[in-house]
Amino acid sequence: MPEIDFTKQMKKEYTILAPDIFPTHMELLAELFRMYGYNLVVLKYEGKKVIDTGLKYLHNDMCYPAICALGQQLYALTCGDFDPHKCALVQFQTGGGCRASNYIWLLRKALKNMGMEYVPVISLSMTRLEKYSGFKFTLPMLLKAVMAIVYGDMLLLLKNQTAPYEVNKGDTRRVVEKWIHELTEQFRRNKGLSQKSMKKNLSAIAEDFHNIKREKREKTKVGIVGEIYVKYSSFGNNGLEKFLESQDCEYMLPGVLGFFQYCFSNIETDYNYYGGSKLVLKGGHIAEWMARKVEGAMCDALKPYPEFVAPSPFDEKKKNVEKVIDRGVKMGEGWLLPAEVIELIESGYSNIICAQPFGCLPNHIVGKGVIRTLRELYPDANIFPIDYDAGASKVNQENRIKLMLSVAREDKVTL
Repeated sequence: MPEIDFTKQMKKEYTILAPDIFPTHMELLAELFRMYGYNLVVLKYEGKKVIDTGLKYLHNDMCYPAICALGQQLYALTCGDFDPHKCALVQFQTGGGCRASNYIWLLRKALKNMGMEYVPVISLSMTRLEKYSGFKFTLPMLLKAVMAIVYGDMLLLLKNQTAPYEVNKGDTRRVVEKWIHELTEQFRRNKGLSQKSMKKNLSAIAEDFHNIKREKREKTKVGIVGEIYVKYSSFGNNGLEKFLESQDCEYMLPGVLGFFQYCFSNIETDYNYYGGSKLVLKGGHIAEWMARKVEGAMCDALKPYPEFVAPSPFDEKKKNVEKVIDRGVKMGEGWLLPAEVIELIESGYSNIICAQPFGCLPNHIVGKGVIRTLRELYPDANIFPIDYDAGASKVNQENRIKLMLSVAREDKVTL
């Protein structure tokens, strides 16, 4: 049971504070929570003040994503923008073996040390949901959350391939905002959830991005992989996407759906290696099949527009990564990280930034640890690990990225 219950009365009066994990997706998820009567705010605080708050109230040996994500929430309670007596915190967890599975208890310990143990902490976990009298994650809400991930992936994919080339600045952002509004309204009417309507929406999204007027010129293509928080969060990666834009680059981030597919496929791996329940195995197969259908719908929507790079089938990722690492290596991002590197290289994004946060040992093993093998398989690949931690200099990070880009451009001239 949670230490502090989130009650029905709190649902009416409290603001739920969430860290900004997946910027595009979180816009849809925040609207979804509001639709069901929860006043959820995605926190946008960044900078040294947030990091210092995280370091002050959390253990300084905790991983960098914890310092950032939990630091945002703790800063929100102390900066004066919110009344801590009318706030709750929410954490999204995979329930795996990484430190993120301890964030809930870490957050509660920090609140106790701050004298704010009265602040409820809501846990949303893939493996174990805590019970609250005023917070219910219902099946319709779950379905809409899943669809928010799917639509968020499509918007992210096309935004990143369109924005660097748009003739009229802001056109891409306007299309993203249009679809966040449209999809939210559909969810409100319980629309956009069936396979037929999903295909219709995905096709319409692709058409809208196709219609954005774009320049026809080449830019340096960069792929981004790494630990899931620093890969997506601008706070966690020190504004990596904006920096790449300033360096005349197009960047590609693999979708969030791939991480869920990775989790689903690991059920079979666990069964093959350690045994277990055939019922759980069957559930994993069904989840993989459903994700495969969604993935296929995204690819079908992009077929009329060959200028866009579509995601590779997940089964292809699983097959390709076996050349690099065993799929039993599944702590943290595990084998998914090198699988995404291969996907990006084979899709034309051979300049790879591997975002490595402090304190994430599994990520360093499957990131830095496989670079030599990947370079042997793909001699033309330009793979650079970039370290992110509370004491790292943004200037040093950007200088290292500039070195990577200079190598990329030099190789292009040589060719």
